[in-house]
Amino acid sequence: MSKFIFVTGGVVSSLGKGIAAASIGKLLEAHGLRTAMIKCDPYLNVDPGTMNPFQHGEVYVTDDGAETDLDLGHYERFTNAHISKDSNITTGKVYYTVITKERRGDYLGKTVQIIPHITDEIKRGLVKASKENDVDVTIVEIGGTIGDIESLPFLEAIRQLRWELGEFYALNIHVTLLPYIKAAGEQKTKPTQHSVGRLREIGISPDILLCRTEKGITKDQRDKIALFCSVDRDAVIEAIDVKHIYEVPLSFQKEGLDQLILKKLHLKSDEKELRDWRDLVVKRLKNPSHEVTIYVVGKYVALQDAYKSIYEALVHGGIANDARVNIIKVDSEVLEKEDVAKRLHDADGILIPGGFGDRGIEGKIMAVRYAREHTIPYFGICLGMQVACIEFGRNVCGFKNANSTEFNKETAYPVISLLEEQEHVKNLGASMRLGAYPCKILKNSLSFKAYKKENISERHRHRYEFNNEYKKTFEKKGICFVGINTQQDLVEMVELKGHPWFVGCQFHPEFKSKPDRAHPLFKNFIEAALLNKDKKLNSKNS
Repeated sequence: MSKFIFVTGGVVSSLGKGIAAASIGKLLEAHGLRTAMIKCDPYLNVDPGTMNPFQHGEVYVTDDGAETDLDLGHYERFTNAHISKDSNITTGKVYYTVITKERRGDYLGKTVQIIPHITDEIKRGLVKASKENDVDVTIVEIGGTIGDIESLPFLEAIRQLRWELGEFYALNIHVTLLPYIKAAGEQKTKPTQHSVGRLREIGISPDILLCRTEKGITKDQRDKIALFCSVDRDAVIEAIDVKHIYEVPLSFQKEGLDQLILKKLHLKSDEKELRDWRDLVVKRLKNPSHEVTIYVVGKYVALQDAYKSIYEALVHGGIANDARVNIIKVDSEVLEKEDVAKRLHDADGILIPGGFGDRGIEGKIMAVRYAREHTIPYFGICLGMQVACIEFGRNVCGFKNANSTEFNKETAYPVISLLEEQEHVKNLGASMRLGAYPCKILKNSLSFKAYKKENISERHRHRYEFNNEYKKTFEKKGICFVGINTQQDLVEMVELKGHPWFVGCQFHPEFKSKPDRAHPLFKNFIEAALLNKDKKLNSKNS
């Protein structure tokens, strides 16, 4: 049986439980242990697939086609844990399963209740994911904040599971806040005390406290927290703010968190360090040799988490090129009313991410045209590839008002159309083309140069595709269809002849990028942007 680490949070949301859980996984893997990662979300949605990005942030997609919480992206970026549909458990998913069983008569006439039926289903999901992955430690993050009514069934479930597993098989880690009151010049421990008090009221006593703080914790404060929260003094861990999230595992290691976990769970491990992570990631993040500016043109740029994996993958591409990536966010809807040349003039590269709906589409098309005509490296992902095809159809092929049937069902030139498999779909949830699909790349293409192989597999999340009726015309005018799903003859990747770097892909490469293993397309995109920057400087100097 795997051992369990349960990560909870209190006082306020956005304390970084996901980063903390991922960092713990990274530390344990550095000691040679195998990990599994699970996120429990207390909302009633079965998954976040139909939720507004402004409210929830991005939807992260796994290889097996699950639409999950964005924290699972952190898990994959930090660790080697296998992430699947079983790695994200929501209240909606749990209730859906229990009610389905009740309708079938599985409970043999018993009254179905929160305890034991809902909590048993949660425990069943946690144990299943742990056993199927055959790991040493399973790290479970409980979403929400202590005191929220929605998360109570999950907290009761982990309380029961710890009791059932017995000593040395489970550990409770609580992330809390030590606010600094600037006017008083004091750091306050009372919110942490209250948070731990609420946790203990429901039967859970934390073994370790991760105290988020912008100031270092003094010896007196550490002693006070340990005394009032009934934890060991060395179990009060300073989780001080860092500039880059990839520094968090190093910060925790400095505090001795990994050794404390190993001791409390009686885990045997190899003595390993995070030297490679420190040298490759943190040193290049803090002191890069180069700098490049990438403009991200999207409709959800007002919320940082809406394009979380995109931004992180750009940073990874920078790390691979020893470069700092300055990300400039451009609202595509606002761009429609601006002077595009003036707004995008300083871009070393332009990226358009995925999305849905017609709001801001014309702004994205304008950005694509500017990148194409001014030979600025362009990277279009999912919708970003589709708008590149729409722009090319309108302004190069002469298809007036070419469009996608998503935005205009009556368009005379539907260069982007609904996937055949989507034509009879009625329920929107979990019904898109989701998960990993194969793609064959044309040799002598920019994409082949990036991947260095012909056959790849990438993750999808879309309903629309390039309309193959327009392939011949596009090819004559200069578009190369360099990536094809040969099983269904679907266009996966496009490039533009004569352009230094113009790549569109129907899939989402950002989901498979890591800080120490940048995705090849992001790596090459940043490389192309650096070359473009040098070309502009040389032109200006001459």
